[in-house]
Amino acid sequence: MEITAADVAKLRKMTGAGMMDCKAALKDAEGDFDKAKDIIREKGKLVADKRADRTATEGVVVYKIVGQKGYMLCLACETDFVAKNEEFGKSANEILDIAVAGDIADLDALMAKVGDVVTEKSGQTGEKVELPFYARVEAPFIDAYVHTNKKLGSIIGFSKSLPVEVAHDVCMQATAMAPVSIDAADMPAAVLEKEREIGREQARQEGKPEAMLDKIAEGKLAKFIKENTLMNQSLVKDPKKSVAQFIAEADKDARIVAYRRFSLND
Repeated sequence: MEITAADVAKLRKMTGAGMMDCKAALKDAEGDFDKAKDIIREKGKLVADKRADRTATEGVVVYKIVGQKGYMLCLACETDFVAKNEEFGKSANEILDIAVAGDIADLDALMAKVGDVVTEKSGQTGEKVELPFYARVEAPFIDAYVHTNKKLGSIIGFSKSLPVEVAHDVCMQATAMAPVSIDAADMPAAVLEKEREIGREQARQEGKPEAMLDKIAEGKLAKFIKENTLMNQSLVKDPKKSVAQFIAEADKDARIVAYRRFSLND
């Protein structure tokens, strides 16, 4: 049967696949749009399988804040060319809308919902496409920031409302300085112990007495905590004060209660 340009355009609008892929799918499906969509979907799975060993180091980070809930995700691909495509960014936001509508809790739950959508995107782009990050936070006040390259961002929950510029500066700080945790209290025990051991070994290599190793290691750990916890980091825009002091200047009772950060480069 004859496949018209209108048919191809219609299938392309339905699937987002390329014009030639749509035309081929319609021919194979003998003009049946439902079958053609299945063919496009299956092609996506085949592309995904073939490119499973490739790395998806480009992409876009997007977020949405709805009341006291915030959502952030990254849709990743192989090349900057695809990442900057308007349709790719639109797909990321469509997936985010699904997450928001379902108030989805974590990445596994989101993938159970949108796994086929991500796979289909591989077929449309011809690249490996994956969803490496998704976060949902809930707090009385939320702000977020995505860097201009769209490859990294942070979403932070505060215990109470703050001036928008203060919250935004804290989000930019977290995005730029990549703290491991909010404060020492929520830093993973495994990270703390690893840093202690690194400190001991460094002191040992420097020839320090064995009896002094633990004390030296604790000093190095304190420095690590200061540099790698958001509340204790020196503020980028004013290194004379910590992030905690910066927040306290705006509201002495405010504190950070949730923090997630993602970077495609890490």
